[in-house]
Amino acid sequence: MNVRERDIEDGYGSVTLVPETLDDLWHLRYVVEEGDTVSALTQRRVERNDGMTRSTGGERETLSVDLEVGDVEFARFANRLRVSGVIRSCDRETEIGNHHTVNVETNDEITVTKTWKSDQLERLEEAEEADENEVAVATVEEGEAHVHTVEAHGVEERATVTGTTGKGDDAAPREELFDELTAVLENVDADAVVLAGPGFTKRDAYDHIQENAPELAEGITVEDTAGVGGRGVHEVLKRGAVERVAEEARVSKEARLVDELMERVGEEGAVAYGLENVRDAVEYGAVDHLLVVDEFLREHRGEIDPLIEGAEQKGGDVTVLSSEFEPGQRVNHLGGVAALLRYRLD
Repeated sequence: MNVRERDIEDGYGSVTLVPETLDDLWHLRYVVEEGDTVSALTQRRVERNDGMTRSTGGERETLSVDLEVGDVEFARFANRLRVSGVIRSCDRETEIGNHHTVNVETNDEITVTKTWKSDQLERLEEAEEADENEVAVATVEEGEAHVHTVEAHGVEERATVTGTTGKGDDAAPREELFDELTAVLENVDADAVVLAGPGFTKRDAYDHIQENAPELAEGITVEDTAGVGGRGVHEVLKRGAVERVAEEARVSKEARLVDELMERVGEEGAVAYGLENVRDAVEYGAVDHLLVVDEFLREHRGEIDPLIEGAEQKGGDVTVLSSEFEPGQRVNHLGGVAALLRYRLD
């Protein structure tokens, strides 16, 4: 997400932004809500009549509109966010008061004016940071390994490791190559790693990492490529593996939180779930980590907003779970909202 300008004071104001990925459009689905104002350039069919000739019929014009939002729909398969409502300001005064739908696609600039909730601002920040998160791509074949990082501004080469193949009775040089590769990856500040290359060497490298650095191995995804180095990175990017593993890293974080939640539920431990129980936990100041499903938050914002505010004021963390993935779906079965507590409430 490219946030170009913020003008917010005491919780109210405008943010001008450009969604750059399909995920950014999905985030906006839970930021833009009924009653907000969305300002954008849009295409609209306009009836024109100059008084001297018959109406020319509807002609499409590009107009600048301020739309009072009535409904928001994320059309995943159309790759757009549909924002519908009433035109409150427009280049053509005759269009004011009419209903209209703005189709927001990637790389479209919009301005959202509203009373901002803390979770909505955090969601924008997370979307911004997602563009900055690094994914490391390690490509390896017999005798050489390369490490690149993929960042918002492009691909950067971090290290090249070379060695002999070490095949046969003496495998020490091969192990040394894998040791050096492991050391490089442990020192790269990356959220996820794609380990790629031709043949079986990459799998042997992964097995070596799994044995000697199991925590590092947990964040590695193995991919097949025909080449290594820059060519191998290009193959990885072309297949969309970087975007996939970045998404998996986010879902993995959510899964760990929900696994802990379920474990505590099974043990009748320090946990609360369901709106009433979580509300009580917030009032007691017992919430360490509040978990709420995005769709439940949208449908019950008036009840959830005070819980988010109360949890944060008392030092608790808040995570909004996606309803599209299993962790969020599991919390939905518990009532849409739950909390990991600092201590058990009887």
